[in-house]
Amino acid sequence: MLFIILMITSLYFAFNLILIAVWREMMAKHQVSAHATDTKLTVIIPVRNEEKYILQLLKNLNEQSYPADNFEVIVANDGSTDSTESIVLNYQEEAKYSLKILNLLNDASTSPKKRAIQKSIEISSGELLITTDGDCSVSPNWLMSIQQLYKNNDAKLISSPVTFTEKDSLWNTIQIIEFASLIGSGACAMYLKKPNMCNGANLAYTREVFEEVNGFAGNENVASGDDEFLMHKIAKKYPDKVFFNPVFDAIVRTASQENLTHFYQQRRRWASKWKHYDNWQVSALAVFIFLANLSVLVAYCMLDNYFGKGILLLKFSAEFYFLYSIIKFLGYQSKAKYIPIVQLIYPFYVVFFGLLAQGKGYRWKGRRLE
Repeated sequence: MLFIILMITSLYFAFNLILIAVWREMMAKHQVSAHATDTKLTVIIPVRNEEKYILQLLKNLNEQSYPADNFEVIVANDGSTDSTESIVLNYQEEAKYSLKILNLLNDASTSPKKRAIQKSIEISSGELLITTDGDCSVSPNWLMSIQQLYKNNDAKLISSPVTFTEKDSLWNTIQIIEFASLIGSGACAMYLKKPNMCNGANLAYTREVFEEVNGFAGNENVASGDDEFLMHKIAKKYPDKVFFNPVFDAIVRTASQENLTHFYQQRRRWASKWKHYDNWQVSALAVFIFLANLSVLVAYCMLDNYFGKGILLLKFSAEFYFLYSIIKFLGYQSKAKYIPIVQLIYPFYVVFFGLLAQGKGYRWKGRRLE
């Protein structure tokens, strides 16, 4: 038993060393030549009850350095019961870009977000489709950074970084650091041409490839996964045309979860798609991460001897440096002192949600979904 724990932890240590090396290489080698801003873009924003945030995002889009006459914005209003619709309609005159609102019926769709994106694509005109969420904020060069990477690489899909908007609270800081690990590891996997995760809050893909892989067909009955299932389909057909965008201007910032209840429902929603992956490599990696963190929980019970302390040191050392590299890129270098706190509680989180993923159902945006 002890030998197995040591072996798993040693592999996890080596895994993090590889991530560090890949991240450094990706950041050092990233270069994008200047290209004409002649690509028609469509920004798709699925929303449900986002009156608190949607106006800020629309204003951010009004400040884009990308030509306003060369991108359109479609807000897919998925049965909002607040003032989201009126806010969007009132902003149409002020918007420099073409702003459309697509009102969807509040029906019992199994996957409302996929439906919202699909319906938006049907009325869009862009060559490159970019999705984000209604509670996000973006920099003035957001669209430019994505379009230039697209032109430079003839990309089929581009995943750009996502983080949480900074607040003066430990709970917010913990979420920022925890989520940074997902963004960093997903970016490294894409650089190695083995993509395993992305985030629909900052995702771009061509209309042509969306139609070529038949969009969301094959996982319509899974509420979550509008981003990763599509990425896996595209990567299977074009393994060299899936890219991560390692540019600070490309970062999308979104609201962190206000409390544990909302955090639980969000992470349960994310975990619900794990068992539907048909890529054995992605599934194997998920199992490996689960076992590595389970080993830490065992080590916690052995802190009275050198073996338990050695296991924790082995896991936390390389992991700390990798997390530091990501949060530094995200502009949150001052939060590095909180990384050990996240490292201590993260194993409980991984094991808990790893087991929870075997269950069914969660609540999101006022709906009960499977």
